[in-house]
Amino acid sequence: MRNKKGDILMENLIFIILNLVFLGILVLFLLNQGNGAIFLERTSAKQISLLIDASPPNSVLKLNFEKPMEIAKDNGIAMEDIIKIDNEKNVVTISLKEKSSYSYHFFNDVEVDSYPNSIYYIITIEEKI
Repeated sequence: MRNKKGDILMENLIFIILNLVFLGILVLFLLNQGNGAIFLERTSAKQISLLIDASPPNSVLKLNFEKPMEIAKDNGIAMEDIIKIDNEKNVVTISLKEKSSYSYHFFNDVEVDSYPNSIYYIITIEEKI
């Protein structure tokens, strides 16, 4: 009779420890997703695409990209490689980590160019010829 009580206690203890380990891993994953490069890649690509769609031709946009630039620098990404714009496909691609990027489509039929300038990214929007 005493042996069964000890087994039940040990099983419950192991179950609780495994649940705590699982919850810890889940919390770390959620913190990494919420504050990391993946979240910034997605929001930045969408916001830049919306800005391009809302801007008239012959516009210049100056975006404060300080936090994404810090993350990219920590991950070994060159400043010029953070924002890539494909004018043939009308796609903005943001890359803040190696082997990670996020692309978003814009609808305006314009020629878009981007380049870094200290903590800012300058985006020029011109009419297509």
